[in-house]
Amino acid sequence: MDLTAIPGVGAKTADALAELEAPEAAIESGDVAAVARAPGISQGRAARIVRAAIRQRHDDEGTFLATPRAREVYRDVLDLLADRTVTDYAAARLETFYPSASESRIDEVRALSERAMERDPDDAVLAALEDVEPLEVPGDVRVRDRCLATTDGETYASAREAIPELSVEVVEDSRDLAELARGYATVVALDDSFAGVDVEGDVRVEPDALAEPAAVVPERPLAFFAHNRDRILAAITVHRAADLDAPCDLDVLEAALDRLDAEGTPTGDDELRRLQTAVDDLDAAVGEAESVANDRLREAIEAQDVTIEGADLLSLVERGAGVDEVLSRELADEYDDAVEAAREHVIDTLDLRDVADIARRAFPDEPTFPVEREESVVSRLREELTTARDRRAERLKTELADDLASMREPAETLVDAALELDVELAIARFAADFDATMPELGGDGITIEGGRSPLLDVEFGDVEPVDYDVSGVRLLSGVNSGGKTSMLDLIALTVILAHMGLPVPADRVHVGRIDALHYHAKTQGTLDAGAFESTLRSFGELVTDAASEGETLVLVDELESITEPGASAKIMAGILEALGARDQTAVFVSHLAREIRETADREIGVDGIQALGLEDGKLQVDRTPRKDTLARSTPELIVEKLADGNDGDAGFYADLLAKFE
Repeated sequence: MDLTAIPGVGAKTADALAELEAPEAAIESGDVAAVARAPGISQGRAARIVRAAIRQRHDDEGTFLATPRAREVYRDVLDLLADRTVTDYAAARLETFYPSASESRIDEVRALSERAMERDPDDAVLAALEDVEPLEVPGDVRVRDRCLATTDGETYASAREAIPELSVEVVEDSRDLAELARGYATVVALDDSFAGVDVEGDVRVEPDALAEPAAVVPERPLAFFAHNRDRILAAITVHRAADLDAPCDLDVLEAALDRLDAEGTPTGDDELRRLQTAVDDLDAAVGEAESVANDRLREAIEAQDVTIEGADLLSLVERGAGVDEVLSRELADEYDDAVEAAREHVIDTLDLRDVADIARRAFPDEPTFPVEREESVVSRLREELTTARDRRAERLKTELADDLASMREPAETLVDAALELDVELAIARFAADFDATMPELGGDGITIEGGRSPLLDVEFGDVEPVDYDVSGVRLLSGVNSGGKTSMLDLIALTVILAHMGLPVPADRVHVGRIDALHYHAKTQGTLDAGAFESTLRSFGELVTDAASEGETLVLVDELESITEPGASAKIMAGILEALGARDQTAVFVSHLAREIRETADREIGVDGIQALGLEDGKLQVDRTPRKDTLARSTPELIVEKLADGNDGDAGFYADLLAKFE
């Protein structure tokens, strides 16, 4: 796949996508999470790339939503779905769903919707999804206890590119290698020439190291799992709660993750813990040991009378002897006991084993007061402990990396499946919340039975279900606030959802094939001459292009408001005539239905949302349109009520009522 062939993908974005392991597969499968792993690609951007690729694959020009109001209803649909997602990923993934005239695209999403509607949005699953996020590639990993060594400049450059986590050093001979080994816990020599060379320290000759970086830097795979540990564990919980088929043994993966902390360090190893504690607590332990020795020696000095003959004192003074020599002569045993206590304190406190002999040399045999550490020995002890710790950690990291090496792809699949489940559950929750059903597609016209719009500003349970059957061009009449605009919204919502491949909030729906939806909302106020001309031009283009665009659905709400009523009726009659002549489907809401029908040169069907009367001053309406019925207006109802009264003006109102016939 030529990534730049995807609309909206330029060379820079294509280069970023190319860094993915399988960008074409990720895009083809609609895997927004995988696409978002490309450097610099956000989830929103990934969704737009996937949507563009989907349109390209289905040869979809993206012209279904032909007007701003049609696009507003589509956004309302996406908002309803997004409100039922748990993860940000699912909300972004839903952005790849759109109404299409492509049968293959509709079928693709219908299959997903039908599968989703069989899901159970269990509370435990939804709770588990809260901690699931798309996997991320961790930042640069730096390892300071190891280095690579080579004598060759070309190998040096290759090593820096292949394993940037480690320092790469150029050496000339085994002497340089030995020098490196004194500064690093492990040195990996990349040249065959060093094979068999005996160098003190952990020096490995691995000419093939650049071909298997993870063997040299187990931190690389471990960093991925450490960074994404909580996400993967959450996905495991989701799979168990939802009883999903897992791509690997969940217990094995979970056990491996339990051996890794957030910094990528293996856990649960007593020896590593011992060495780490020894390194961390060395200075404190040595300081305490000094206090132990000095406290003992001080007590011994205070408890013992030291007598020195005059000749001996004179001899000591003449030799310039100090307290150390006095201690050596008079308190040798006490000093030895104090120093031994200090040594044992360090060894026992830090649980030292292999390096206990070094720890013993940290305090001198020669008497001195106060007793003080041999700093060079303590430094050596620290180096030995640190090296032992690092080697132990590296071995454990290598073992754990080997265990996790085969689990990265299953882990990615595991998390992606959990995120995709959230998408399906959003559809399932949408269908459940709005009593939605999968629509029947094909043929002509639109049939809605028991439809209820979730776009109304009332609780969905309080929405009155309506039926409506639309074919050809129709005028929809009715009283103010009777539900005419809501009916147009319901038709638009139904058509959009059906052509997205999603369930529709109705008992039964049939939608014929539609290539473009033109929904024109009510204009606020009369248009000036320029705006009026522009509006007429847009309808002229709509009528002219209707046949070439395929099947067009046109929904118009009170177009008469653009100019004076007489002219509006003639204009709407002409538009409906032209659309009818081209076998298009249209519903025009208008208070001028009678005038339009009388003006038109061909039969135009009129349906009515019928007012049932006034009750306590409130309008009672049957919101299901009656076919071939011109609905009565609110003024007519009021005049009728007055005409039925018994006051003296009843005759006057009866005459007024006759004017409505």
